[in-house]
Amino acid sequence: MYKGGHKMEMKANVVLDAKGLACPMPIVKTKKEMTSLTPGDVLEVQATDQGSTADLKAWAESAGHQYLGTIEEANVLKHYVRKTSGDDKVETKHPHVTSNDQLTEKLAANEFATLIDVRESVEYAFDHIPEAINIPLGELQERANELDKNQEVYLICRTGNRSDVAARQLAALGFERVYNVVPGMHKWTGKTTGAQR
Repeated sequence: MYKGGHKMEMKANVVLDAKGLACPMPIVKTKKEMTSLTPGDVLEVQATDQGSTADLKAWAESAGHQYLGTIEEANVLKHYVRKTSGDDKVETKHPHVTSNDQLTEKLAANEFATLIDVRESVEYAFDHIPEAINIPLGELQERANELDKNQEVYLICRTGNRSDVAARQLAALGFERVYNVVPGMHKWTGKTTGAQR
């Protein structure tokens, strides 16, 4: 991500204001706006959610659009995404999904597994499942060697979107027992810990 310094001229066909919105709303608004664009058009998404960088990169990849980059100016992240002609492409999803309730049962039974919270570190700091290890989505590929490929790996985020991308990334790296937990932390009713608790 480029921060300040030398001024670059960025021109977008459309500017989308997603400032003040938290995950998944910047993605929801971006998806809707992309449907009205012509292939080749560039969308500038202005956001303040720090997690939006990883979210938009991952969404653009799964939806078949081109993530061009992000610039930060005055605490606003300006993401640039180019619409490709393959707008009919179906977003891919990781096939192995588990529910919040199933994860709660597994944790209660003390079954040996790894639980990775792929939200940004600030999200994790305020509220997380005690057994969860925080590896933000943007760091997962470089830190995958910290995980045991022979263990079951459960991935959780706020809504299941980032954890879906994370699950696909780990599967591509040879992890065979990877599960995306949905609907994720925003509907989690089990035990949590963090700065607000």
